[in-house]
Parts: sequence; structure tokens; C-alpha cells
Amino acid sequence: MTDDISPFGASVAAPAQDPVDGALAEGLVVGADGHARCSWGAGVADYLAYHDTEWGRPVHGDDALFERMCLEAFQSGLSWITILRKRPAFRRAFAGFAIEAVAAFTAADADRLMGDAGIVRNRMKVDATLHNAKVAAELPTGLSELLWSYAPPPRPRPATRADVPALTRESTAMAKDLKKRGFKFVGPTTAYALMQATGMVDDHVAGCFAPSGRP
Repeated sequence: MTDDISPFGASVAAPAQDPVDGALAEGLVVGADGHARCSWGAGVADYLAYHDTEWGRPVHGDDALFERMCLEAFQSGLSWITILRKRPAFRRAFAGFAIEAVAAFTAADADRLMGDAGIVRNRMKVDATLHNAKVAAELPTGLSELLWSYAPPPRPRPATRADVPALTRESTAMAKDLKKRGFKFVGPTTAYALMQATGMVDDHVAGCFAPSGRP
């Protein structure tokens, strides 16, 4: 996987010896704090905090998942670190990603957003975000329930970074359903990155100290 899809493209030091059995663990790095973590999470402070406290932890709630879905769409073609560092500005610009609020945005709001240097000023992505809010607001059971319906049963963590998939059967089905309902900028790979980020799957490499968020 590359960093135009997820954090996995982060530049990090060479993998360290696994502290448990001494074997070289591809995809793990032992930090100064003694914790073995996914190598992408040891590159820069922003990634370390995101890896340790957010990525792979279950996220529920319509607005919270709408935010993650929108940010994954904005990230397409860019480095995730760009989106992570701009996230506070995105939240201010998009009313905290409250679905009802964004669904009420007008063409004037879209023009305002295109003048906001704090976010990614891509008109297609801005328009898609406003459009997706309207679609999400009309879902009969809510966005959270819809997205989580595609979460697979818990499975073992990948043995190495190379074992982390770019997409899965479930993410392909999720993307197909979202597209059918009218959502934009959510393909199978973006859908899988969303599933990883929100704890629908646990793709921390086996041996990473981060706790699994799902039973």
C-alpha cells in the first residue's frame, strides 16, 4: 500500500528486532519508549500519535464516520500526512462534519471553501462532500449502521506489512452500495482505508503494541 491511499507510505527507520523472540519483524519498529509499533506509525510525531490513539480504533456515530469518509476522499492522490495536519482546518470549514449542517451548505459555501487555504481546495472533492452530506442525511438507518454492516468478522492481525491488503471483498461491496445510493469519491480502496482507520478491520501488524479495538 502507498501513502496516496493510507499512512503506510511514511518514511521510517529500518525495522527493529522483535522484542519477544528476537526475529526480524517486517513492518514493526521498536521506538524509544520500548513499544513495538507498525513502522508507518514511527516516522513522524503526527503519525505516531495517530497510530497510537486513533487508527484501528472503532469509530461509531453518523457524523464521526462522515468526517472520516470525507477526509479519506480528500486524501485521494495526496499523502495522508497532508490531510492529518489540515484536519483542524477541515473541521472548522465543514462545521465539524455535522451531516445536517453540511447538507444545508449552498453554492456560496462551496465558493467560500474554495477560498480557504487551510483545506485541500479541489472543487470536485468539495462538491462531492456537500453532495454526500445530502445523501447521508437521507439514509433511513443512518451512515454508521450502513458502513458497519460491511465490517467483516474479527480476524488475526497481518503477520507483516506485506500482508495488509489494499482492498477486500467487503470494501468492494461497501463501495458498490455507496455508489448505488449516490455517494461520490468512495471507491473500493478508499472504502478499505476507511475500514482500517475506523476499526472495522484491525490491520496493525502482529506484535504491534496498539490494542485491538474489536472483541
